Amino acid sequence: MNFIKEFKEFALRGSVVDLAIGVIIGGAFNKIVTSLVDDIITPLILIPALKAADLDDLSKLTIPGTAVKYGNFLSTCISFLIIAFCLFLIIKIINKLNKKDKEQKTQDAPKKPSQEDLLIEIRDLLKK
Repeated sequence: MNFIKEFKEFALRGSVVDLAIGVIIGGAFNKIVTSLVDDIITPLILIPALKAADLDDLSKLTIPGTAVKYGNFLSTCISFLIIAFCLFLIIKIINKLNKKDKEQKTQDAPKKPSQEDLLIEIRDLLKK
């Protein structure tokens, strides 16, 4: 029974629940980005290549005479770059917000006297 209690405490900790929520949201975000890349951005970027190859679907873009589908690879690379760029922007915004919060806290915090000020005050009290 102790093992079950420990597992319950572990599973219901905030960090585990936060991680589970992050994974679920990440999966949903992945679908959005995949659709954005496959349905909007990739066709816009690769229209000249698709027209030159007389294709309407990127997955049909292959090296002639082989089964190498470099169209899917290009789509995946573009998807990765978009996800990486989105995460970069999100982290940059979060860091900027954290920096503002830290600056606000340091401005609001009363200035503490330095060690020298405290020693001078002690010395003056001892003289009296």
